[in-house]
Amino acid sequence: MKATWNGVVIAESDDTVVVEGNHYFPESSVRREFLTFSNHRTSCPWKGQARYHSLLVNGELNPDAVWYYPEPSEAAKEIKGRVAFWKGVKVSD
Repeated sequence: MKATWNGVVIAESDDTVVVEGNHYFPESSVRREFLTFSNHRTSCPWKGQARYHSLLVNGELNPDAVWYYPEPSEAAKEIKGRVAFWKGVKVSD
């Protein structure tokens, strides 16, 4: 699977976990040079507290486009150490 935004591959891995239709990529597969700070947080009743990164690619910012669960609940433990994408980031194989 590949996550692409603004013409650049942000992450690529054969090892994704699909939860609620979202592919969670291993953190190690993400090109960290494109991640930038976000203080956005959300809460999921069954997965726990999500944190976010923004993307900065070719001078364009995509706020809060990457999320992860640093301490997911026991029910969502398979996504620990993984990130997912939205807000126009294309995930395809």
